[in-house]
Amino acid sequence: MAAALAARAAGVRDVLLLERDQHLGGILNQCIHPGFGLHHFKEELTGPEYADRFVRQVAEDPGIEVSLRSFVVKLTKDRELSFLRPGALEEVKARAVILATGCRERTREMIAIPGSRPAGVYPAGLAQKMVNMEGWIPGREAVIVGSGDIGLIMARRMALEGVKVRAVVEIQKTSRGLVRNVVQCLEDYGIPLHFQHRISRIHGRDRVEKVSVVKVDDDFKDIPASGFELPCDTVLVSVGLIPENELLEMAGAEMDRKTNGPVSDEVNLTSLPGIFACGNAFKVYDLADSVTRDSELAGRAAARYLEGK
Repeated sequence: MAAALAARAAGVRDVLLLERDQHLGGILNQCIHPGFGLHHFKEELTGPEYADRFVRQVAEDPGIEVSLRSFVVKLTKDRELSFLRPGALEEVKARAVILATGCRERTREMIAIPGSRPAGVYPAGLAQKMVNMEGWIPGREAVIVGSGDIGLIMARRMALEGVKVRAVVEIQKTSRGLVRNVVQCLEDYGIPLHFQHRISRIHGRDRVEKVSVVKVDDDFKDIPASGFELPCDTVLVSVGLIPENELLEMAGAEMDRKTNGPVSDEVNLTSLPGIFACGNAFKVYDLADSVTRDSELAGRAAARYLEGK
């Protein structure tokens, strides 16, 4: 939305905003905690409040057409898009394309946690959507794997819903989340944070019953006789995000295999003329305010491209 508004402000006459969900706002709609907008709006907002500021601006702009429940299935290097919307397959030729597709979560399989495959193992972001948008509680006793911001925030969120959060287990020496989240989400709620530990096994047949935790050395090797067990029925995995760039890859852009982001010397640019990437689709950000700032740059860059600059 920030990119669309910035493009319009820079003189672009006709903007089509494709959104696969039934509401605008993306991931912000499930981020009901405060902490957004401190840089961009100079006030503290929740995720839905932050998104709503942009939704209102988009709705008031006659040059921005919004198409909800529209899933883009194809993108070519010539900026030809095919997208599914209820009841139709549409095709459109754009003069410039900005991809704001965000990220996917890394899963349990990507970090190879041994053990059985019982119910109760969730990516932390999925659990966040379940709790905040669907009103479902994933379990009653939880262990969080990884100390990314989503994991830290979900540790607090689960505690507020009456779930016993046994611990946050982090293999690194320091947290990958913001310091404020470590303080506000763990320390303020008395939730233990185990650095240089990993889950060595998940136990349970039909449902998670417990996890085995072991301390690791500087080379991430298990330290003998350092293991212990934590009883739980839920494991939330918060081990990072991967930019969602299947469309960009389909179009033939040069990709960085380590990050899954586009190879570029400048923020928001790709190797394909007229195709830009912004927000977490370009690189993973810590703050939504930073996403907004750089997405506005993408909107202005697209406008300059259309002017032939």
